[in-house]
Formats: sequence, C-alpha cells, structure tokens
Amino acid sequence: MSSSNVSYTLRYFDIVGLAESSRILLTAAGVEWTEEHPEWPQEKPNQPHGRMPVLVEKSTDGSPDFVICESSNIERYLARTYGFLPTDLKQAALQEQLRDLMSDVIVLFTSQVQCKNEEDKAEFQTKFDGLLETLINVQTKLLKDNGNTGRLFGNKLSYADIVTYGFYMTMLVSFAGFKADIVDVIKPKLTPEIVKLISVVESDPLVVKHKSRGGSLAAIVSA
Repeated sequence: MSSSNVSYTLRYFDIVGLAESSRILLTAAGVEWTEEHPEWPQEKPNQPHGRMPVLVEKSTDGSPDFVICESSNIERYLARTYGFLPTDLKQAALQEQLRDLMSDVIVLFTSQVQCKNEEDKAEFQTKFDGLLETLINVQTKLLKDNGNTGRLFGNKLSYADIVTYGFYMTMLVSFAGFKADIVDVIKPKLTPEIVKLISVVESDPLVVKHKSRGGSLAAIVSA
C-alpha cells in the first residue's frame, strides 16, 4: 500500500480531534508523513478555507504540492489512494454513508455544547441521543452481518473501520474536554460488537505503529 514517490504533511492542532482518522490512514498506508501544528489563528489565512486539518502531498518528481482540506475529504482521498475504500462505487458508498452519519452526530454534539439557550440545548441533546442510538444500531448490525469479526465490511482493515475507531476516539477523548460526562454517557451504550471493532482496529498490524494522543481507546472502553 505504500508509495515511495510522495510524502505528506498533515496540519492540525496538537490534539486528537478531527484529524485522528487521517493520522491512522497515513500510518496504515505505510507512507512517509509528518505533522505540523501551525500557530493559530495567525496561520488561519494561509490555510485552504481558513480551516484545519490540511493535507499537503509532496512529490519527488518536482510536481507542485497537492493541498486539500476538510477532514472527511482528506480521509476519503487517502482511503481511495491506498485501497481502504473499494473501487466499486456502490460498495464504497456503503462505507461513506456511515462516515456521514458519524459527522452528523458530531455536529449535533457540538451544537448542543455551544448552545446558550437551555431550551435549545435540551432539544439538541435529544436529537444527539437519538442519532447516536441510530448510529450504534447501524454499526452493530453491520458488524453482526459481517460475522462479528470486528470488521464492518469484508475481512481486512477498511475505511469504515478506521473512521469508526476515529469517531469514538474523538467523542471519548477530545470531547470530554467540552462535556465532562461524555464518557459516562457513551460507554454504556457501546455494544460488545463495537468494543470488539475498537480492539481489532487498534491491534491491526497496519495500525499498531500509530501512537494516539488519546492513548489506548480499547483500554478506555473496556475499563
């Protein structure tokens, strides 16, 4: 899966956050990559869309750097480039729709945290709880239908596996700083199938070299 004619720089804050799945993808791909933590907000005008994460692809053949942003866009580019998404568009779409569902859960969580009006905050909380339950049910069914191997699709590490792991790392580690009881809210809802996926991803030979700022997610959900 590695490519010797390119290297990458990932720009993001020095936290788990929305870049975790991209970090795992880069590690699993076996490519050369480094991470930069631009001064913020001083470097904001110098980033595409004024946002991070940002991925810079450098080629040894002298081609101009290829620069993209937005977390899910970076993930999908890397997943397609290094074979973590199927080439069949329909099969790929089944994995990508799961990522979009996770993104919607994150949006509801951040909306609830940022909301100042208590009535609106309660409404966002209700929506978050409902969509999180939907996500967990969908993930659990996929895992059961795939033989409860800890893989959502097929028999090898996939984009869906990686972003699911990244999602729970973000929710349980990064977002604990915004809502102290988030671990107590989410952990009891996790099914044995999802806990197994987390362990399988973390111990995958392609992933073990990844040293997350959040430590071992498998240890967090098993504690």
